[in-house]
Amino acid sequence: MTGNPNPKPAATASRGVLLVLLSWTPDAPAGIERATAALASGLAQNGHRSVIATAAPQPAGPDSLPGVTIARLHLARVTFPCDDTQLRHAVSWQDGALAQQIAELVTTHRIDTIVFTDALWGLGRLRGHLPQHVRRVLAAHVRPATLDARPALSRAHHVIVPSDVVVDELAAWQPQNVTVIPNALLAQPPTPAPSPECREQLRRSGPVRVLARLGAEKGVAELLEAAAGWERPVEVALASAGFEDTGGSQAALLERCRDLASRHPTVRLRGALPWNEVLPWLAEAAAVIVPSHRETFGLVALEAMSVGTPVIAYRVGNLPALIEPTGHGDHLLVPHDAGPEALHKTARTLLEDDILYAATTQTVYRRAKDFDPTRIAHLLLEAIS
Repeated sequence: MTGNPNPKPAATASRGVLLVLLSWTPDAPAGIERATAALASGLAQNGHRSVIATAAPQPAGPDSLPGVTIARLHLARVTFPCDDTQLRHAVSWQDGALAQQIAELVTTHRIDTIVFTDALWGLGRLRGHLPQHVRRVLAAHVRPATLDARPALSRAHHVIVPSDVVVDELAAWQPQNVTVIPNALLAQPPTPAPSPECREQLRRSGPVRVLARLGAEKGVAELLEAAAGWERPVEVALASAGFEDTGGSQAALLERCRDLASRHPTVRLRGALPWNEVLPWLAEAAAVIVPSHRETFGLVALEAMSVGTPVIAYRVGNLPALIEPTGHGDHLLVPHDAGPEALHKTARTLLEDDILYAATTQTVYRRAKDFDPTRIAHLLLEAIS
């Protein structure tokens, strides 16, 4: 008898998990925010008490994550967006007050585990006293700054990272109890997969799309600089996050991208997408280009794959680990030093081959099934128990 290849996690006692991310808001155009929402949602779906603590202003309206409580932290001297230096000064000055607020949330929501989603932005560096029974988990989505890494790692009972890329980035600090827990998809992929007829129509005439946060490392400006001569429509969605490298850097990059896009008749720039519109927008693309210079996970790539849309990307960071298991890495990944022209050429070659394109859409869709939020939430609790 053949066993179930995708067994459901065994039922476990209800847990209380607090996820801390100072910049968290619904619809934030950033991977850590979406990954945090997906993990919180997966925990709630599995019957656990799931709370997100944030200092960012929240929009009015109904809750965007059923079963998840959103709690506000008071953080003075900070307006969003802000950079690391401004936030670090504010957190250091209010360390005790922030710890007291978190301790109160622990009591109110019967929390047994706190996931500090970053050494700085997730308060992993926090020194203040917390109840002794609470597990401290540091979720290192990216390599933290040295000023934040040492205190955060020294205080964490467990460290979780989204990929082996971050394991390597943390090696210099020799952290203990490190476990790779991939990011989860916030929205469930469609079932069944997009029809072959729909995909064929997109292959013939659909746009190539790019979805990115306004960060220089996302490579969008360089891609637009190489857009001369593109015949296929290229649609780019860009949005500002609650954090930035330096004050005003997102606005400056947006202005540059607008100028570059205006020079090419096939390029169309648009603003942010609400989370519930991300998958439908990616599903209506012939292909998605992820021009990032580095990716510790690659959530946009995974989201595109989950709706059967092929992803063209540089062979950097965790993107090969996401894409190569589909068996089409050679057709979807290009060397970073080949530049944005190679991304465009690879997309064009794929879209000209109907047989390869059809096979690729099916395999990327199946690959994304491994990142269901309830499964990832179960992996987290299993790793830290």
